[in-house]
Amino acid sequence: MKQMTYVEVRNAYLSFMKSKHHNEIPNASLVPENDPTLLFVNSGMFPIVPYLLGETHPLGVRLVNIQRCVRTEDLEEVGDISHATAFEMIGNWSLGDYFKKEALEQTYEFFVEKLGIPIEKLYGTVFEGDQDAPLDTISIEILRDIFKKYGINAKTGKGEKIQLYDKKKNWWGLAGGGPCGTTSEIFYDTGKEACGLDCHVNCDCGKYIEIGNNVFMEFLNKDGKFTPLAKKNVDFGGGLDRIVILMQGVESYHDTDIYRPIADATRALATNHNIKSERIIVDHIKSATWIIMDGVEPGKTEKEYVLRRLIRRAIRHGKIMGIEKPFVREIGEVAINQFSVIYPELGVKKEYILHTLEQEEIKFRNTLKDGISQVAKVAERYKGITFTNQHGESFSLYETFGFPPEMFIEELNTLGITVDTKSFWSNHKKKNEEHQEKSRTATKGLFKGGLADTSEKSKQYHTTTHLLLAALRKLIGDHIYQKGSNITPERLRFDFPNPEKLTPEQVSSVEQLINEKIKAGLSVSFVEMDRESALKLVPFAAFEGKYADVVKVYTIGTQKDPFSQELCNGPHMNNTSEISGVFKITHQEKIGNGIIRIKGELM
Repeated sequence: MKQMTYVEVRNAYLSFMKSKHHNEIPNASLVPENDPTLLFVNSGMFPIVPYLLGETHPLGVRLVNIQRCVRTEDLEEVGDISHATAFEMIGNWSLGDYFKKEALEQTYEFFVEKLGIPIEKLYGTVFEGDQDAPLDTISIEILRDIFKKYGINAKTGKGEKIQLYDKKKNWWGLAGGGPCGTTSEIFYDTGKEACGLDCHVNCDCGKYIEIGNNVFMEFLNKDGKFTPLAKKNVDFGGGLDRIVILMQGVESYHDTDIYRPIADATRALATNHNIKSERIIVDHIKSATWIIMDGVEPGKTEKEYVLRRLIRRAIRHGKIMGIEKPFVREIGEVAINQFSVIYPELGVKKEYILHTLEQEEIKFRNTLKDGISQVAKVAERYKGITFTNQHGESFSLYETFGFPPEMFIEELNTLGITVDTKSFWSNHKKKNEEHQEKSRTATKGLFKGGLADTSEKSKQYHTTTHLLLAALRKLIGDHIYQKGSNITPERLRFDFPNPEKLTPEQVSSVEQLINEKIKAGLSVSFVEMDRESALKLVPFAAFEGKYADVVKVYTIGTQKDPFSQELCNGPHMNNTSEISGVFKITHQEKIGNGIIRIKGELM
């Protein structure tokens, strides 16, 4: 098998797919636009969701991308050999063009011929069939032909080259219905000993690793009935970091060439060697640089809180490694240097990112001082008594000040308090689990992976957001542009720069103009044009870095006399008269220096 660097693997994939007539789409920001179900973009599929659901992509029907992603569901697991918060997904798509044969053939061609992975090491999976859809015999025959091409007589069944699984493993679809279909995963045999006679590619023993998955969107699930789609799509996705591990023959992505310099810089500052803490620091600071690059700053809510937690967790683990001085800026610079060749914006925003990291570390180190004073108060109450953490004092301090529980024990010991460590951790864990359950209930749906809400009400709110921006620019000033938005079927949220909140008179005027345009029944249409021309037409376009060379410009009104023109990917109503209800601004607040947030509803 070839030895390839991270950059070589990356370039090999993109050049291979381009040779198969795929056009590269730009990386989307980690901050999802108009999708309240996600904190951060967490899959390569995310940027092309509207096109999988029927929109026409300006770059055509064959697309390829390597998308940066962040997932935080398994944050506490980071530090082992496999979990990470920030990673990259390779992906290619066919929008009504090629289907199973071409998709599977090019997948195996890439892994075998371009990366040099022995075909003997590869296995494929296929949907076994049920009452909704039959056994995927077409994929079985295609896989047999592929293996035969490389000299292997592939059989189907448990332990064979082609293995069958049910919907839990080899089916993709949305919970509420819509496009769906079978999948075919590709697995790599690590050479480890099988766990037993029942070992199979989806076994948890670690012998086999999934390196890619083709999703065949061939059915429409409507009210539980599955009918074939006239226009079939293919979505292929794979973990770039995981593939690089294989190509470099190492155990963890931390051991690959792209991460090693960050780990080496961390270790050089440490007086204590701790591989788990080292991995956490590398992962979290790398994630933080990406997130800050995409416009998020540390704070107390949602994305901002996740970023704060990543930075502060890295600092805590720096203390475990004996790093006493401020260090996050220094490691952040190494992380930026490692990835700026892939994401030039990291270099452009380098000083801003490093300053943000540095300031957060200063705040947290001050927080630690506050926490130590609080521990002293706890120690006063427990003089001569063994501390068991019965009331969850450590978790309260952690939640309030971000004070690490292991430091809680250290400080109590320093102050002469005996700690029952078993009870301490048991009670801390109990309080933490109670808190997590409350958080899950409060933020249900935030961390689920998935597609943007394309309900009729969300489309109405999305179209209304265009009207809102146009109204603000016409009535308040052309300094206004979209800093961020969040749309649900219940309301819209819109952030924009302005020195102060709107006056009651301004609120009333904006509402009146929007409702006039809804009643006027203005048409909603789009034209495709090159990016440069579009930005001349819409110079205030937000997030322009994510758009392709050919973009869509949506117009509300006529082309000669437009009320609103914006770069956007949809979804929209066809006419403002389809927006039901009267628009009302229900809330506004200052969320930062010169940034105003509006919430509005259709009533």
